[in-house]
Amino acid sequence: MGPPYHVYVQPGATGGDGTQAAPYDTIPDALAAVSPAGTVYLLPGTYPVTSTTTINTAGVVLKGYPGTVIQQQAPVASINITGSGVTLEGLTFTSDNPYAVEFVRVAGSNHRIVNNVFFGPPQPGPSSGWVVNRGFVTQPLSTTNLLVQHNVFRSLRQAAYLNPSTSGSILNNIVYNTRGIIVDGAEFTISGNSWGNPENDIDIVLLAGTAAGAPYDPLAQLAASNSDATISDQR
Repeated sequence: MGPPYHVYVQPGATGGDGTQAAPYDTIPDALAAVSPAGTVYLLPGTYPVTSTTTINTAGVVLKGYPGTVIQQQAPVASINITGSGVTLEGLTFTSDNPYAVEFVRVAGSNHRIVNNVFFGPPQPGPSSGWVVNRGFVTQPLSTTNLLVQHNVFRSLRQAAYLNPSTSGSILNNIVYNTRGIIVDGAEFTISGNSWGNPENDIDIVLLAGTAAGAPYDPLAQLAASNSDATISDQR
């Protein structure tokens, strides 16, 4: 009998075997047990993060029940995705303090970040002085065909930082009270996103080194396809 396709986790569980009736108590234990293309279900509760959890099992889904909170309690990324075909779905990422690190770090291909919420604790003063906490960051030269869709990013220095030679799509997300989606030489389709209140300092930033032409130009079309986004073009 091979590894299970469905594994369950709940904070504070004891002596579990990964079934829904007797879940594991940590995400790493569940990831070590689940089969490729299987699903790890996070039952409601707060999952404290003091070290980074790497997900590299091909095709695995990390799926949260309503009320699932992954809380950074140290200056480390919560999740490091590598390999191929990993999905994060239905999770809330936050922290007990503002830490100058991303919640999710992404390398590899064909991953999906869908239907999640990312937010940081309040920081005083203008956003230009906030610590650089981020929703997710793509790893340079090593992230391809990433889909980021139907998430909420708020109260962060940056919703996303897209590093050079990475690619994918950022579609239909809600982003507010940040300094925007930062494009640093990446090639992402950015469409259908909207912006709440408090407004972002800038919605989309195109840094020097980002190529002219598709998928960002013409800028008027990029803005129009993203709820009249404000764009800082530094190319």
